[in-house]
Amino acid sequence: MTEARINVDDFEEAARARLGPGPYGYMAGGAGDECTLRANAAAFEGWQLRPRVLVDVDEVSTATMVLGTEVSMPLLVAPTAFQRLADPDGELAMARAAAAAGTVMTLSTLSSVTPGELAAAAPGAAQWFQLYWSRDRGFTKELVASAAEAGHRAILLTVDFPVAGRRERDARASFSLPQDLPLPNIPVTLQREDFHSALGNIVDATLTWRDLEWLRSCSPLPVVVKGILTAEDALLAAEHGAEGVVVSNHGGRQLDGVPATLDVLPEVVDAVGERIEVLFDGGVRRGTDVLKSLALGARAVMSGRAVLWGLAAGGEEGATQVLALLRTEIEVGLKLLGCISPAEVGWSHVRRVGSPL
Repeated sequence: MTEARINVDDFEEAARARLGPGPYGYMAGGAGDECTLRANAAAFEGWQLRPRVLVDVDEVSTATMVLGTEVSMPLLVAPTAFQRLADPDGELAMARAAAAAGTVMTLSTLSSVTPGELAAAAPGAAQWFQLYWSRDRGFTKELVASAAEAGHRAILLTVDFPVAGRRERDARASFSLPQDLPLPNIPVTLQREDFHSALGNIVDATLTWRDLEWLRSCSPLPVVVKGILTAEDALLAAEHGAEGVVVSNHGGRQLDGVPATLDVLPEVVDAVGERIEVLFDGGVRRGTDVLKSLALGARAVMSGRAVLWGLAAGGEEGATQVLALLRTEIEVGLKLLGCISPAEVGWSHVRRVGSPL
């Protein structure tokens, strides 16, 4: 009899058992000593929720609006690369799970399917495309156009990846990508045995804020900048045409030693929260993590590993189950917090541990 999986940790353990050590380490690992990876999850323990009681919460909705699209909950599926390492159906299974959950699926440039193929897997579903900006600008322009043609609703430009972070788990495991893994969204052949170093041939390290203006001028879709950790860069993103930012440290996989994303979220919200939408990712494994992020000013959160563990543990059904349990946790949390919708969650519902009442 299969043991019940009742939280994200249970799905991660099931994924670990199903995956080989190389793929599991690639998905779970971070850069360097993994200090930032651990800090992302630990940061939620530094904040406490402040519930209000005797509030009518008989009817609660988890729905919210993100970039003009209504979603079933303030949790979107973040872009994660090479999802066929987790399950043979990879991104297509994830797209169907996200569509069934009524939330956004974000396709990584480093995926096994094109934007059009993803759209065909879940017709009419809300989908975004995450862009690694190629050194081949013509190819990048065509890729953005293909996402728009497929009906994707936003471009998520990742800006914290001029070079891949040093991920020692992969080096120790001598992890490499399968030779038969399709990579249709990149303009060069990727060296599978040392793909971290080879990514430098894909991503243009010369990009500046002026290039964001060029992307904005040729993209018919709103552009969201992912990888913001300071008020200064959030302001620059807004000034150069971004419709939103994602407060993110790449899941602790790039520069080890940067702050946990939750700790810098208020800084970014204070800087641009009234001008553009602020999203958040990093360490989210519970519905209460989502509520704390909303209280600190995020419009919604993005979940990468948590949903990926569902995919790795049980394919499309596993990803669907993780999204369902997180939505349930969000709904229960809203009721216990005394809020009837995500829009009602604010600063009054959270306090830093140890701060004066």
